[in-house]
Amino acid sequence: MTNTINLPRGRKLNLEKPCVMGILNVTPDSFSDGGKFLDTAHAVRQAMQLLDEGATIIDIGGESTRPGAPDVSLDDELKRVIPAIKAIRAKSDCVISVDTSKAQVMEQGILAGADIVNDVRALQEPGALSTLAKYPDVAVCLMHMQGQPRTMQNSPTYTDLLAQINHFFEQRIKACETAGIKVEQLILDPGFGFGKTLEHNFEILAKFNAFNKFELPLLAGLSRKSMIGNLLNRKTDERLAGSLAGALIAAQNGAKIIRVHDVKETADVLGVLQACEKGAL
Repeated sequence: MTNTINLPRGRKLNLEKPCVMGILNVTPDSFSDGGKFLDTAHAVRQAMQLLDEGATIIDIGGESTRPGAPDVSLDDELKRVIPAIKAIRAKSDCVISVDTSKAQVMEQGILAGADIVNDVRALQEPGALSTLAKYPDVAVCLMHMQGQPRTMQNSPTYTDLLAQINHFFEQRIKACETAGIKVEQLILDPGFGFGKTLEHNFEILAKFNAFNKFELPLLAGLSRKSMIGNLLNRKTDERLAGSLAGALIAAQNGAKIIRVHDVKETADVLGVLQACEKGAL
């Protein structure tokens, strides 16, 4: 199992124990916090707060990928994301992830100080593979999605859910290798809510260790998602308990990065889990 990932400037991301990725959406329309951090100064303050609360990684995104979300132009995404990355990097040496599918945003984000590219389309957009191949010390998260954000929740179907996700990972890992991207720089995300029904999402959560076969770090991102709301009949701002339960189950089944809105609470949950696993109590 790869538990250490190289990062730019000779740094490393230690994933021997699960860590928290704090979500920072510099968008007007993300499902949970859209519009709150469009201003760069607000984004920086939020990033510093997330780090204080226990985040290891700050994940910065400028395009909403919620079901039905409209496309965002390259120019708009660059204007949202790059100033935030530069400003946060000027304040901290924390691990920064840029959440994008556009090759130009990936490259500009890396040059601005990003360490990880988190791509819901798994480097399938034009130029993505060749761009990342130029930056061997940048980590890459490959996420599984059936369809595209606008249509992904229109009756998603699978004949064998886990096998098909793993087959997708096999194909994308091979594509990365062929392009010259090192396998040890990859992170895998099965994509909760991206072309999955409620039943699909909870099958993935219950059997999350099915993706350990690649011996690569796994990312779980289910914070405040509709899989929690629909199961428990909870509005977006009422999904903390369900999100924490999901984070705990994912971590117990092999997730090394937990992507969340509620950093402090998730860090507490992981702290208790790690103490129990060490037999410290």
